[in-house]
Amino acid sequence: MDRIITIGTRGSDLALWQANYIKDRLAAINIQAELKIIKTQGDNILNLRLDKLEGKGFFTKELEEHLIEKSVDLAVHSHKDLPTVNPPGLIIAAVSEREDPSEVILILKDCVDSSKKLSVKHNGTVGTSSNRRQSQLLAVRPDLEFENLRGNVNTRIQKLRDEKYDAIIMAKAGISRLKLDLSEFYMEVIEPTAELVPAPSQGVLAVQIREEDKELFDILQQINDKDVAERIGVERKVLNLFDGGCHMPLGCYCEKDEDGLFHVWTTKSIDQDEFPDRLYITSNSTEGLAETILKKFDILNRKLPKKVFISRELSEQSYFGKSLRKHNIEIEAKSLIRTVPTIHKLDSYVFKQIDWIFFSSKNGIEYFFSLDPLLPKDIKFGVVGRGSEDALRALGKTVSFIGESSDTAEISKEFAAVANGTTVLFPLAKDSLRSIKQSLSADTKIVEMVIYETILEEEVEPTYADVLVFTSPSNVDAYFADNLLQPGQQVVSIGKSTGLKFDEMGVKYILPASPDEIGLAEVVFGIDV
Repeated sequence: MDRIITIGTRGSDLALWQANYIKDRLAAINIQAELKIIKTQGDNILNLRLDKLEGKGFFTKELEEHLIEKSVDLAVHSHKDLPTVNPPGLIIAAVSEREDPSEVILILKDCVDSSKKLSVKHNGTVGTSSNRRQSQLLAVRPDLEFENLRGNVNTRIQKLRDEKYDAIIMAKAGISRLKLDLSEFYMEVIEPTAELVPAPSQGVLAVQIREEDKELFDILQQINDKDVAERIGVERKVLNLFDGGCHMPLGCYCEKDEDGLFHVWTTKSIDQDEFPDRLYITSNSTEGLAETILKKFDILNRKLPKKVFISRELSEQSYFGKSLRKHNIEIEAKSLIRTVPTIHKLDSYVFKQIDWIFFSSKNGIEYFFSLDPLLPKDIKFGVVGRGSEDALRALGKTVSFIGESSDTAEISKEFAAVANGTTVLFPLAKDSLRSIKQSLSADTKIVEMVIYETILEEEVEPTYADVLVFTSPSNVDAYFADNLLQPGQQVVSIGKSTGLKFDEMGVKYILPASPDEIGLAEVVFGIDV
C-alpha cells in the first residue's frame, strides 16, 4: 500500500495512546499512518450522566461521520463505547488483544476500611457514571453513595485527588495503558468474574473502516486478534439482543479455557438502583450462546424454582438470599452439621516460622481467631472463596491469596505458584479432605492444626425444594444418611470436593464458577424447573 493511512481519534491521553498503538502495529507491517484528532459529543458535554446523553455512540458518532466523509481512513475506538450495529457502510475490520478487563477502585487513603468488602469506608461516596457499576456495587455494598463522574482518565483522578469523592471506579485497562502512578491512593482490583462483571468488550480496541475499503481490510487482518473477536462476539451479541447501549446496566464477560469450553458471566438490572440478576453458563460453542443467555433473563417466560434449600444459615444481608427473594423464591436455609472446638489454647511459638496461614472455610477462621493467636505482622493469609475473604476482612486482616474456583485442585495449583518453598499453616477440621496442599512442592513445609470437629445432625428431615444447594461434604453426608432425592429435584454443589460425594452416589449436580454466594446465585438463576 502506497498511501498514508489517516487514523481518526479522540484527543484524550487514553484515546491518543490507543490510536498510536494501532499506528505502531501498522508500522510493524510497513504501513505508514498519521493521526487526526476529532472532538465528540461525549467530550463536549461533561455535566450530564452518560445515560442522560441523547442516543448511543456519543463517544464514536463524530469519528464515524469523518470515516463516511472519507476525511479519515480508519477510526480507533474503545470497543465498549461502540453501538452494537455499525452505521451503513462501516465495519469493524480488526480488534486488538484484550487488556485486563478488570475494574479498579481507587480510594483516598483516609477513606479506606479494610474490614469492608472493596475497602471503602461505611457510607462512602463513590464516583461513577456507569449504571452497570452502580447496580453491581450496591448489591454487595448497599451503604455506599454514588455521584456522577465524567471526564478523561486524568480528569477523573484529579477529582478524586481534590476529594470530591471518597473513591472512584475505573477500567483497569486505561490505567495500565497510561502507566499512571497511583501510589497516593489505595487501589483494589476487582476481577471480571467477581463483584463487578465488566462491560461487553471491555479492554479491547476496535479498528473501524469503510466497508468498501477492501485493500485496507485485508491489511488489517494481520493485526486482528481472532480469538478475542470470537469471545467478545458473544458479549456484543448479548448487548445487541438486549438492545442496550453502553449506559445499560449490563455486564457480560466471556472466557475460553484450554479445552475450548466457553464460560460466560452476565449481569443485568433495570436501572442502577435495582439488585441485578447474575448468570453463569458454559458452552462448547458460541453458536446460539447469546440467544440462550437472553432466554435465561426472560423471567416472564421461564419457570424459576419456587423453593430452594441451602445447607447453611443465611444472614439478612446475604447476597444469595437477596437474589432469590427478588423473584419471590422461598428459601429453606439450614445447616445439617454443627462444629465444636478441639483445642482451647495456642502456643504462640509455633507461628514464628510460619509464612502463610491458609483457611478452607469460615469455620476455620472463626475457631482459629477465637484462640487469640499472636501472629507476626508479615504473615500472609490465603483462603478459599470470597466468603472467607470477607470473614478475614471483618477481623481487619488483609488476604494475599483468594482461591475463586469451585475446583480445589485448581486452587491448589494457583496457591502453590505463590507459596512453594515457604512454611504454610493449615488450621482445619478433623477428617478434612486436605485438598489444597496437594500441589505444594516437597520443599514447602506444611503444618496442620486440627482446631475443630464437625458433627452431623441426626434424623434430618427431607426437603421438597426444587433445588438443593450443598455447601460442604459433611452436609451431603448428613442429608443423605436418611433421605433420597425426590423426582425432579436438582442439586448444586458449591465445589468439586463436595461434588465428589455426589459422584460416589451417581447423582448429577451443577457447579458454580466460584465457591461463594455470588457463584451460587449465578447458577441457581440459570436453573429451569
